Amino acid sequence: MGRILAIDYGRKRSGIAVSDTLRMIANGLTTVPTDELVDFLKSYFKEEQVDEVVIGDPKQMNNTPSEAVSYVHPFIKRFKKLFPDIPLFLMDERFTSKMAVQAMIEGGLNKKQRRDKSLVDKISATLILQSYLETKNL
Repeated sequence: MGRILAIDYGRKRSGIAVSDTLRMIANGLTTVPTDELVDFLKSYFKEEQVDEVVIGDPKQMNNTPSEAVSYVHPFIKRFKKLFPDIPLFLMDERFTSKMAVQAMIEGGLNKKQRRDKSLVDKISATLILQSYLETKNL
């Protein structure tokens, strides 16, 4: 059984998380510059079996699409064209950045460490993936 990979897609950088092979636990993998994301995915897919990809679906509090849709949806189209055999799912990403910062605080990271946006993105991707895994295992 292959892994599930999650992407917290951003304008500058994108957080990446992957599941274990049993698809029970989400683990933060890395953060990559968004302009290098496709190359990263091509390389990763060659090395690891990935059966599904989950991407954060940017929504506002009232459940309508946020302004981030303008750059996330073009990436989704490109992904489907480049990787037609890998199913892509959307997962609500509301509050993931705030939850990531809270997790960093609870984890004992100091203010300087919490300002590391790449770490926030990686943790956000992990939260997106963990939510997805929990919905699949209901």
